[in-house]
Amino acid sequence: MVKPQLTIQLSDAHRIPQVGLGVWQASDEEARAAVCVALEEGYRHVDTASIYGNEKGVGGGIRDAGIARERVFLTTKIWNDAHGYDAATAALDESLKRLKVEYIDLLLIHWPAPSQNNFVDTWLALIDAQRNSKARSIGVSNFNEDHLQRLVDETGVAPVLNQIELHPLMQQEALRKANESMGIATQSWSPLGQGSALSNPVILDIAEKHGRTAAQIIVRWHIEIGLIAIPKSITPSRIRENFNVFDFTLDKSDLAAVAALDSAKRLGPDPSTFA
Repeated sequence: MVKPQLTIQLSDAHRIPQVGLGVWQASDEEARAAVCVALEEGYRHVDTASIYGNEKGVGGGIRDAGIARERVFLTTKIWNDAHGYDAATAALDESLKRLKVEYIDLLLIHWPAPSQNNFVDTWLALIDAQRNSKARSIGVSNFNEDHLQRLVDETGVAPVLNQIELHPLMQQEALRKANESMGIATQSWSPLGQGSALSNPVILDIAEKHGRTAAQIIVRWHIEIGLIAIPKSITPSRIRENFNVFDFTLDKSDLAAVAALDSAKRLGPDPSTFA
């Protein structure tokens, strides 16, 4: 039996499951096995990217699991070396070939790479990809408020989602509010803080209180505050653990305790300078 899971409606009316499987740093073989395990466990959301080098494995894992394509919400991303209309269009076609699918559920610009000054033309390619049914929804990743505003000002089309680094130690409240004000959903990459939040005493206390693991508390925290989380794992037991979060809730004191952990501790690159 597939476990029930929560979804969020995007501004284009498509729905995205709040918990998905991330496959960053997984090889093709590892990604294929992990995706198959996840889908068999009940996941219906998988997040990859061209730069991860594992799109073939992800597509293979979906086929191995025997889940109908339309039941899997699949995300991939355009890398920094494919900015610009023609390059982004070609990059999407290559991703579709590697994944062996006819469309992407959510296509993202991976980084704004502002020094290239080309993300608006890249966005125009994504708009056309959606019009041509190669992408059902289009969004961005690692965009700051000024980058988002420029997309809207120059194209009239807002992303449906902004995938950003977000975990208990880097909660991005200002950017979350900016996203919300523009009708953009917020998705968290490295939602467990690349493991750095799992040993936090506050998280461990909440975990003990609920009889859960630290990872489950953190994933549930993302759900409770309206975020979409894509914890990465290639370990079957952890894949299952990260998804077993739909039968409990956090109370107000739990949420307040996690909110107090924010230290703006960025683990990844700065979107303002990364190219």
